[in-house]
Amino acid sequence: MFDSVINGGLDLKSAIICIITAIVLGLIISIVHMKSSRYSKNYVVTLAILPILVSTVMIMVNGNLGTGIAIAGAFSLVRFRSMPGNSKEIISVFFAMTIGIAIGAGYVVFATIITIVVSLMIIVFYLTNFGEDKNRYKTLDIVVPESLDYDCVFEEILNKYTNKYELVRIKTTNLGSLYELRYDITLKDGVKEKEFIDCIRVRNGNLKVCIHRAKDEDVL
Repeated sequence: MFDSVINGGLDLKSAIICIITAIVLGLIISIVHMKSSRYSKNYVVTLAILPILVSTVMIMVNGNLGTGIAIAGAFSLVRFRSMPGNSKEIISVFFAMTIGIAIGAGYVVFATIITIVVSLMIIVFYLTNFGEDKNRYKTLDIVVPESLDYDCVFEEILNKYTNKYELVRIKTTNLGSLYELRYDITLKDGVKEKEFIDCIRVRNGNLKVCIHRAKDEDVL
């Protein structure tokens, strides 16, 4: 069942099987990524094409797995030199490469099964919000004038509206005349963000206040 279709050497029939399988599975990987993540057109097109390219490389090196992986790995660096990716994007690239390697080695049935299993796992995790932070963890940025004693001026407000907070960064802006404070916060249930922000604006002289989702730090 899991025998390679190119054990006896590459012929027209096995080449067609590998090409069609790579195209179909590449499209499946691309569609799964579109359904479970934010994406760009160029990125999902890359995911769709990557399996057939990697499988072609594997076939060209005559099934030498070590050489094929090394070359495919070199190709994948093009993605990471262009822009940073989060863990979802990186795992999708690795997913497509893995399937391409399996197809290039001739294990089309195994590649198909792995694609189905991993795709189902991704969809289930996405639909069930697996691993989602339920503590309303966010980032709070506050700009304060240089003259303001920021050590304790916001303590009362933060204790009132958050379950937990931590000052994680302080930096100067506007040639040192302003400070930008960054807090990791967990808002209490039922807190209205506008009310929270308005209280801070009273203390910081109506300068910039920003609450946003914590930036993804899951880049591998």
